[in-house]
Amino acid sequence: MSWHDVLRTLDPRHKRLLALGASLVVIWVVFDLLSGGLFFSPRNFYNLAVQSSTVALLTVGMVLVIITRNIDLSVGSVLGLTGMVIAILQIEVFPAAAGWNWPLTLAIGLIAGTLIGLWQGFLVAYVGIPSFVVTLAGLLIFRGLTFEISQGQTFSPFQAGYRIFGGGQQGSLGEAASWIVGGVALVVLLGALARRLRSGEASLPFTLLGGLFASALTLFMIYQFNAYDRPRTDLGYGIPSPLLLLTLAATWIGLFVNRAPVGRHVYAVGQNLEAARLVGVPVRRVVLKVFALMGLLCAVGAVITTSRLNAGTTNLGTLLELNVIAGCRHRGRFPRRRPGLDPRGHPRCLCHPEPRHRHGPHRGEQLPPPDPHRIRPHRRGVGRPYRRPQVLRSP
Repeated sequence: MSWHDVLRTLDPRHKRLLALGASLVVIWVVFDLLSGGLFFSPRNFYNLAVQSSTVALLTVGMVLVIITRNIDLSVGSVLGLTGMVIAILQIEVFPAAAGWNWPLTLAIGLIAGTLIGLWQGFLVAYVGIPSFVVTLAGLLIFRGLTFEISQGQTFSPFQAGYRIFGGGQQGSLGEAASWIVGGVALVVLLGALARRLRSGEASLPFTLLGGLFASALTLFMIYQFNAYDRPRTDLGYGIPSPLLLLTLAATWIGLFVNRAPVGRHVYAVGQNLEAARLVGVPVRRVVLKVFALMGLLCAVGAVITTSRLNAGTTNLGTLLELNVIAGCRHRGRFPRRRPGLDPRGHPRCLCHPEPRHRHGPHRGEQLPPPDPHRIRPHRRGVGRPYRRPQVLRSP
C-alpha cells in the first residue's frame, strides 16, 4: 500500500492534525535557514517556550469562550490588573521577609481574576449584554484601574519563591527531572493513542504517524531544553515551569471538555442556543463558568508574566487579546451546519458533538433511526434511557 492510499484512509480531522504538524516542521526549518542556524539553538527554543506559554494558556480558555459564541476582549487588561494587584500586595503591602507573602498574594491574584471573570460572565449570561460590549468596556476599565492603583510605577523585585513560575534560573526542572517528566508524558500520550485505536476512534496509520511525530517532538524539545546551560555552569535548564503549567492546564481543560457533562453543554450552547435551552441545559450557568475559567487563566498568565519579568509594570498584557484571538483555531468552533432540533425534540449536538465524546457517534457516522421512546430530556439536560411502562391488560 502506497502513502497515497494510506492518507486516503485517514479521517479528515486526522489529516488536518498531521498537516498541522508537518507545516510546523516546515516553518521551523525555513526559519532556521533564514536565521543562519540560530532558530534551532537551545537558547531560542527555551525563550520561545517561556514567552509563548502565556499566549497559549489564554488561547485554551478563549477557545471555550468562542465555542459558546462569545468573545473576550479584556484578557490583556485582566492580566495586567491581576499582575499589578499581586505586585503591589507582595512588595508594598505585606512584609517582604514573610514566608507566607508570595503564597498569599498568589491566591489573592487567582481569586481576583476569577471574580472578574464571574462579573463579566454575569453581565453576559444573566443581564443579557453582548459579550463584545462587556469585554470591550472591561478592556478600558481594567486598564484604567491598573494605572490608577499603580500611579504609573513599576514594582520590583518579587520573592524568590514566586519567581519559580517565570522560567528563569529558578523556574525550570533541571535535566534529570525533565527526562522523567517527558518520559511520563510520552507514555501517557502513547497510551491515549492506543486507547483511541482500540476503541475505533483512530486508524492504525494515524496512530503510528501521530505517535512517531509526538515522540520525536517531545524528545527533541527536552534535548534542546537540557542543552541550554545555566550561567557559569554545565547544568542544563530543563523544562521551563511556564511550559509545565501550560501542559497541565491544557490537559485538565481537555479532559473537562471531552469527558465531563459540562463540556458537552458548552458545545450544545455553541451549536444551537435555543435547542440547548429547550432540552434543559443550564445555558446561563455554562456561560458564567466559561467566563470564570477565562478570568482564572488570565490570573495564571499574570503570575507567569510577572514572575518572568520579576516586576509589575503598567503595560503588562497590552494588546495581548489580539494574539490570543489569533491563536484560536476558528475551524470547528462555528460548524458549517446548524444542528437545529431533531424530530425527537433534542439538539443533535448532544448526540453528535465535536470533538468526539465518550458517548455518542463519531463525526461522519450515521445516527441511529429515531426512537422517541428511548431518549427523554430531563431537567439536567442529559438524555436517559428508560423502560416503556407496561400496559396491564384485562384477562
